[in-house]
Amino acid sequence: MPKIADIEYTPNPNAVKFVLREPITNGTSRSYQNADSAAADPLADALFKVGNVTSVFYMDRFITVNKDEDVSWEDLLKRLAEPIRSAPSVSDAPSPVKGGYVPGEDPMLDRINQVLDEKIRPGLAGDGGGLEIISFTDKKLLIHYQGACGSCPSSIGGTLMAIEHMLKEDVDPEIEVLSV
Repeated sequence: MPKIADIEYTPNPNAVKFVLREPITNGTSRSYQNADSAAADPLADALFKVGNVTSVFYMDRFITVNKDEDVSWEDLLKRLAEPIRSAPSVSDAPSPVKGGYVPGEDPMLDRINQVLDEKIRPGLAGDGGGLEIISFTDKKLLIHYQGACGSCPSSIGGTLMAIEHMLKEDVDPEIEVLSV
């Protein structure tokens, strides 16, 4: 059962990040945008059942929960802590491959993913978020923000432009990045 080491507020005022002492996944991420999609995941399902939760994202040693604006964090944090403390420490269940990315299939997409892993995802994870590659066609990369980044205003503008700039510098100057 994971112990909560810290609770961090993120740049998104409707998201908090629970930092855990033990990992709850083996490096995979899980992202749920509503209670129906979380029904098969006991931890995410329990967090949605607390009420006022709009999304759940977790990986390794953190869980990010987004809330609606009808409740304050003061009212919600204690209720969220119980299902987190009851969760198993590490899930050995394999995570399905999401989106259209299959490693080794496209060298440019492999390089894009490498840049994202090395330069982008650690920063997003630091703020309680992440991103997944949805598709890459005709030098257009479609990404989906997860966790705190999913509804954060800065992810749609500044962060997206920074990702595109970095990929243009490190991979191909013609790449266009779009958030879906």
